[in-house]
Amino acid sequence: MEISANSTTEHFKLYTQLELYEFQDKFVIRSPESPTDGFSISRFDGNIEKLNGDISFGNPSKVSTIYGVAGTIRLLAGSHILLITSRKEVGNYLGFPVFLVMSMKFLSCNEEASRHLTRQEKRDEAYFMNLLRMVESTPGLYYSYETDITVNLQRRCNLAKGWMSKPVWKQADPRFVWNKNLLEELIENKLDGFIVPLLQGNILKFFSPTPIPSSPPSPHPPFKTGHLKLKESPATIALISRRCTRRMGTRMWRRGANLEGDTANFIETEQLLEFEGFRSSFLQIRGSIPLLWEQIVDLSYKPRLNIINHEETPKVVERHFHDLVKRYGDVTAVDLTNKHGDEGLLSAAYATEIQKLSSVRYVSFDFHHHCGGSNFDNIQLLYDQISEDFEKKGYFLIDTEEKILLEQRGVVRSNCIDCLDRTNVTQSYLARKSLDSQLQRLGALSSNESISMFTEDFEIFKTMWVDQGDEISLEYSGTHALKRDLVRYGKQTMTGLIQDGMSAVSRYFLNNFQDGIRQDAVDLTSGRYNVNRGSPSPFQKHGFDSLSYLPVASALLIGGLTVTTITINQAGRSTNTMLSSALCAGVVAGIMALVKSNGRQICSRPRLCGLL
Repeated sequence: MEISANSTTEHFKLYTQLELYEFQDKFVIRSPESPTDGFSISRFDGNIEKLNGDISFGNPSKVSTIYGVAGTIRLLAGSHILLITSRKEVGNYLGFPVFLVMSMKFLSCNEEASRHLTRQEKRDEAYFMNLLRMVESTPGLYYSYETDITVNLQRRCNLAKGWMSKPVWKQADPRFVWNKNLLEELIENKLDGFIVPLLQGNILKFFSPTPIPSSPPSPHPPFKTGHLKLKESPATIALISRRCTRRMGTRMWRRGANLEGDTANFIETEQLLEFEGFRSSFLQIRGSIPLLWEQIVDLSYKPRLNIINHEETPKVVERHFHDLVKRYGDVTAVDLTNKHGDEGLLSAAYATEIQKLSSVRYVSFDFHHHCGGSNFDNIQLLYDQISEDFEKKGYFLIDTEEKILLEQRGVVRSNCIDCLDRTNVTQSYLARKSLDSQLQRLGALSSNESISMFTEDFEIFKTMWVDQGDEISLEYSGTHALKRDLVRYGKQTMTGLIQDGMSAVSRYFLNNFQDGIRQDAVDLTSGRYNVNRGSPSPFQKHGFDSLSYLPVASALLIGGLTVTTITINQAGRSTNTMLSSALCAGVVAGIMALVKSNGRQICSRPRLCGLL
């Protein structure tokens, strides 16, 4: 931990590399830069103690290098500490290096307590440990040792002087700290130099053009590079998406809003431009429709949407938008859902509630109706509806001396059903409109020019948004985004349709057979579910595991299909075999109907927390 100078301001800096010493009775974590600064955690009860200058702790059984401490969690048998074991530098944010977590590992600190668990507690603990192993492979976690990356540029510039000298965890926006719950014990022990707030989302940085020969090379290589032939001076475009932790979860098990007005898959996306010393920022947000609704998996390809009738629904919508207006200013809510079927009913209910709010403008745009069949250019129809509001909201701009020239006065909130595919296409279009305006203001483009007129540069921009959509989709649904070719090429291609089909099949499998357990892992580490030895087992409360039905159903179907196939092949030999074939086919059809009617019991479902 140190306070470093950067330009004219001081900033807090975390230890960038740590040593992990493993002893029979404890783990010791310290910094090679400052060997007397560190802490130990008991392997018997998880108790944390500062080193306080003590560096004489004998001969360890193993010494290894780690790159951060992501937090601790207490289960039935005791504590576990989460360590960052590998990382990758992926660029920089406002001049500070940014890293992507490549691997994490939980170390158990519970050797004593684990011996005293009951049989049921041991079964529960085994399930919890399986969840922790899933958490170790959580995708899209970013951090910086030298600055917070959860706060957007406009808010940073409006914070009080000296803000960056605070510990990094105190600088962070708690909405976007993925491991907020896991950091509590480290914060209580005042281990500021070791506390790494993690952002789940996406950070992409594109450097364009290649610096002129007299310019020194950047010490922090960007994610991708491209040559922008607009001016001799280099420009940088960065895209940062920040996932909110208030209603985290998987695609089918976290829909809509909770009673506090927090929505599923809520993401703040910031597009940053640096050009000739000027910096600009453009914010957009996305989030699930802020009603109480669900879409429970039942083996159907597209399960029915169900709006939950609740007396608090008007308050939920009001709380959601009150929070947005307070944070971002004027809000234009763009609803991209279909206007027929279940989506239509949900959209109509949303429109009814939101139109009661005078502070929010609601715009309905049936994306599939207007832009289906490769008619992506029709998204201009949406822009025509909101262009006046969009231009008034503007963007944030500071000059070379960090003097504020413009502030963004509002935000567009986009949604479809998943807030993934249609939303990403729409946000990329609005981001391009804003980028054109910024480049024109800075003199990089004339008033009648657009970045879309420069083929190579436009390709960089589109690739950035495609990659961003993919990573956000992987975090929420477990698969790549759909409609990627609409962003990249402005139309759907045969290759894109095939890729969409493969992703759709993958989503179906994950939603039905894995996401329940993934949701439990999220609820456990986010603190939504708290492990308590005094509470009844969540597995006794919820009955049989849904996975126990799956092998039986699979065996019946496979066995029935096998017997039916054999008898059909022999059907021509006698009347009896024909009757047997018909009987087997009937039995298989009956089994399939039985399995489908009990789909909710067969599918993987979360067992720790309810939907709201």
